[in-house]
Amino acid sequence: MTRTITVGLDGSPESRAAAEWAAREARLRALPLKILHVREPVPSPMPPVTQAPLLRSETNQGWTEEITRESAEGLRLRHPGVEVITDRVTGNPAAALAEAADAAELLVLGSRGFGAIGGFVMGSVSLSVIARASHPVVLVRSGEQAADEHKTDPAGVPSAATPFRPVVVGLDTDDPDETLLDFAFDAAARRSASLRVVHGWNEPPTFHGFYGDTQLHGSLARRQATLLTEVLRPWRQKFPNVDVIEASRCGSAAQVLVTASRDVCLAVVGRRIRTSPLGAHIGPVAHAVLHHVVAPVAVVAHD
Repeated sequence: MTRTITVGLDGSPESRAAAEWAAREARLRALPLKILHVREPVPSPMPPVTQAPLLRSETNQGWTEEITRESAEGLRLRHPGVEVITDRVTGNPAAALAEAADAAELLVLGSRGFGAIGGFVMGSVSLSVIARASHPVVLVRSGEQAADEHKTDPAGVPSAATPFRPVVVGLDTDDPDETLLDFAFDAAARRSASLRVVHGWNEPPTFHGFYGDTQLHGSLARRQATLLTEVLRPWRQKFPNVDVIEASRCGSAAQVLVTASRDVCLAVVGRRIRTSPLGAHIGPVAHAVLHHVVAPVAVVAHD
């Protein structure tokens, strides 16, 4: 069965922005777009409650059907050639969306916009879905426009007709994951965009306070840069048309990736699939990127 680009829609401005991004991604990938609305079950009324709860349930159902239908019609008009299908399910939103992500090529969710630190405001549902999904999940902030993904025109005016801004991906050279790299290279190739591959590394504690620190730092920096080049060599061969920009920087992985994501169209970060007695986690680097990066963020789960 053909996979879809699936977007969670609840009628909010952030979910509408996510739907527009998902439609553009569906066009890039030549895949259908599925609009999914998850309705939480309404508790059964308790005596002597009247029929009002049932009426409210029917009214809410009618509203969600109308929102889904109108959104689908609008997306078909604005994105001709993209097949748009709709689906409505009843259940726990986090569980239903995580299940939808595993059945899709990727799942797209909306964010409420900026937090105090300038990044995403994420609800518990988004975090839970990202932590549980085995396929990529993309988070799109409220207010995201197509022109935001592109370079400004010669007059400095935002335009969706100009080339895409770079795609950025954070890479652990000690344990590079093929799923993460394939997603990032493919995303850049589909956009004819450059790919910025960043790697953050830290100096050993023994480096500090000793004569020759500068020489040792330089030697370590060259070694880390060479390692990054070697890891990327086969991927450059697999995607010869992608302009790869390597950036090996001293600093925490989260800090380096957030800094490198300031002018990109898409930030890609990995999340290791692992659970604990306390449940699934997204990891500190993914968590930092989701909270600080303005561009859409793709979280790619991998072993």
